[in-house]
Amino acid sequence: MNRKLRCILGFSVLLILIVILLLLNLTIGTSAVSPSKAIRILTGSIQDKTASGILLRIRMPRMLAALLLGGALAVSGFLLQTFFGNPIAGPFVLGISSGAKLAVAMLMVFSLQCGIVLHSWLLIAASFMGSIVATGWILAVSGKVRSMSLLIVAGVMTGYICSAVTELVVTFADDANIVNLHNWAQGSFSGTDWTDVSVMSLVILLTVLPAFLLSKPMSAYLLGESYAENLGVNVRRFRIALILLSSILSACVTAFAGPVSFVGVAVPHLMKRLLGTAKPILLIPASFLGGAAFCLGCDLLARTLFAPTELSISTVTAVFGAPVVIGMLAQRKKSV
Repeated sequence: MNRKLRCILGFSVLLILIVILLLLNLTIGTSAVSPSKAIRILTGSIQDKTASGILLRIRMPRMLAALLLGGALAVSGFLLQTFFGNPIAGPFVLGISSGAKLAVAMLMVFSLQCGIVLHSWLLIAASFMGSIVATGWILAVSGKVRSMSLLIVAGVMTGYICSAVTELVVTFADDANIVNLHNWAQGSFSGTDWTDVSVMSLVILLTVLPAFLLSKPMSAYLLGESYAENLGVNVRRFRIALILLSSILSACVTAFAGPVSFVGVAVPHLMKRLLGTAKPILLIPASFLGGAAFCLGCDLLARTLFAPTELSISTVTAVFGAPVVIGMLAQRKKSV
C-alpha cells in the first residue's frame, strides 16, 4: 500500500474510533442515555435536568480528561523514546510518573491536614517538580550505565521506591478525605470538572504544540547526534527541550489522573505500526490521537465492566498495554 494512502487511512481510522468512543462514553453507564437523547440534550432541544446533569457535569468532563490526558501521555512517551533512542522508554516505565505521583501525594496530604484548598496549577507544579527530580535521577543513571536494559530496570526500581513511599504517605495520613487520595493514587479520570478540563487543555496545548514544532530537529536527531549538529541543531538545547516538554506532559497527567501505566510506551509503537512510518511530524499527532482513543476505551471499560464497582485506569491500561511492551521486547530479542 502507498505510504501516503496508509497514513491517510490510519488517521481516518483514529478519528472515527475517537468519535465512536466519545459517543459510547457519553451514553453508556449506570444511567444509560440514548445517543439521540444525548445529542438533543447537548443541542438544547430537550430539557432533562437529571440526564443533563449526568452528561454535562460528570461524563463530559471525564471523557475529555481521558482524551486530553491520554493523548498527552502518549506524546510524552514518544518524546522520551526519542531522547533515549529506545522504544521501551516511557514516563511510567522509567519511574517518572511515580516521582510525580509522590510529589503530588505529599502536597495533597499536607494540604488536607492543614485545611488548604489546592488549585490545579499547584498540583501541576508539584507534579512537575517530582517528574524533574525523577528524570534527573534517570539521566544520572544513564550517564553511568551503558546498557538500556539496565536503565529500564533502574527506572522500574525507581518507580517501585516512589510508589512505596507514596503508599506510606497515603496510609498514615489522618484525614477523612484520604479515600479520595487513595483512589487518585491508583489512577482514575473520575472527579474531573470543567475547571480541571480548562487548565489541562491549556497546559497540554502549550506543550504539545512546541513538541510538534520540534518535529524537524527530531527527524535529524533520530539519525544521530553528529548528523543533527551538521544540520545546525543545538543538540544540548534540543535534549533539554525534549525532557522539559515530556516532564510537563507527564506531570499534567499525574496531577489530574494519578499514574496511568503503559500508555506512553505502547501507543507510539502501535502508531508506528499503523502508519508504517517513524517520522515525528506524523507520529506526534498520531500518538496524541492514539493515546486519546486508548484511554477513552480503557476508561469506558474501567467504569462499566464491573459496575457499580470501578476499576483503576492503570489496571485496564496495563491489561492492554503490557502485551504490546512484551511483544516489542520479544521482537527486539529476535532482531539481536
